[in-house]
Amino acid sequence: MRKINYLLIITLMVMFGSTLKVAAQAQEADETGDVVLKAVPESKDAIFKNNEEVRYQLQLQNNTNAYQAGRISYLVTTDEGKKIAVDSMHFTLKGNGSREMEIKIPSKATGFYRINFMVNLPEYDDTVRKVFGVNPEKIKSQLHKPADFDAFWAQSRQILEKVPPRYRVLERKDLSTDEKKVYAVEMHSYDNLIIRGWLVIPTDGKKFPVHYRVPGYVVSLKPNMDNDDFIAFDLNVRGNGNSNDVINIGTDNYCLVNIENKDKYIYRGVYMDCIRGLDFLCSHANLGIDTTKIFVEGGSQGGALALITAALDKRVKVLTMQVPLYADIHDNLLVSASYKSQVFPFKVFRKYNGMHPGFTWDKFFSTFDYYDPQNFAPMVKCPVLMGIGLLDQFCPPRCSMALFNHISSANKEFVCVPNSTHEVNFNYFMFQNLWLREKFRIP
Repeated sequence: MRKINYLLIITLMVMFGSTLKVAAQAQEADETGDVVLKAVPESKDAIFKNNEEVRYQLQLQNNTNAYQAGRISYLVTTDEGKKIAVDSMHFTLKGNGSREMEIKIPSKATGFYRINFMVNLPEYDDTVRKVFGVNPEKIKSQLHKPADFDAFWAQSRQILEKVPPRYRVLERKDLSTDEKKVYAVEMHSYDNLIIRGWLVIPTDGKKFPVHYRVPGYVVSLKPNMDNDDFIAFDLNVRGNGNSNDVINIGTDNYCLVNIENKDKYIYRGVYMDCIRGLDFLCSHANLGIDTTKIFVEGGSQGGALALITAALDKRVKVLTMQVPLYADIHDNLLVSASYKSQVFPFKVFRKYNGMHPGFTWDKFFSTFDYYDPQNFAPMVKCPVLMGIGLLDQFCPPRCSMALFNHISSANKEFVCVPNSTHEVNFNYFMFQNLWLREKFRIP
């Protein structure tokens, strides 16, 4: 068996570090101080069943020489901020001492819950924030699919097909190695706009399946040199990376371009760019591309784009996505309303709403319902793997799982990473690597 490509996994993790060039969402990790509190769920992934008690092991460590006496408490709320459980207890710690305590919370209904653990001492306070889920595979949400949704996207495909792609493929010998050939790729897409990407092909002379990666929010994808088992095709949709010569407006405005016009909204062209990328792959089999084995992947915005590409085009055989942006946008609005400080994407949408009094949320949804990834989910039939971070505020777990549960594929799996925000972790990518090798029968 070939070695697992750790460089690829690390590269993907680095990509998530710059998924959104907006104010960073703070990692809600165990904090340090005079008294260190660690909260470990009994279930490794912090996912419980409806009939299970929710249990956490609390580990307290006194980092001072002084005797400590205080209270530890917890607060459980729904993901919309409704308080449902609270309790507290007294504790003492010898100097440099430690102790463990168990918290037991009665079983909860299906959904995700925030739980805050607070340590209160006369001269020190600390809070550790966690999230747990209960039967997330049973979360249900309403589809807000417009009556002409399918016709709208069929028409979009027809418009795209009328644009001659005029592909250009240029070998970049300055970037190539003995093992990999690198090509700069260019093509005309929706509205006759030029988009670009990178194709990296191993040189050992056989056909390879394709790792087709689509970008995060205003992220620049570069040639992927770290994959030995796949041809790597990284597409920068309009406004991203080396496709930003016509549209180059930054993170605060990108998702707002023509937001009040469903026909001209920027994502109509973006989604069609992803389809044009498939057109390119399937028209260049002569380069060693196995067009029967294309998997599409992305994180954040890229997660949404990957799902939509798989939904609209059956040439995609496998879908992997992480922390998919914009999922279940209606419930995302409700969940985000409970945040003390707004984060992307509703930080941007709410700012626009506040500056344009005539732009109501009904008007927002009259456009965005055509673009919500959840409305595409029932069209996905291929195998799917999704990873989410339970502390993610950009893409609340409830919304990601609602989208996942609408996927029609009978072959789908998800992974929850309990201590991650808008990212997954190394273990997830290790699993994804092995999962893909099994799907494509790579020894």
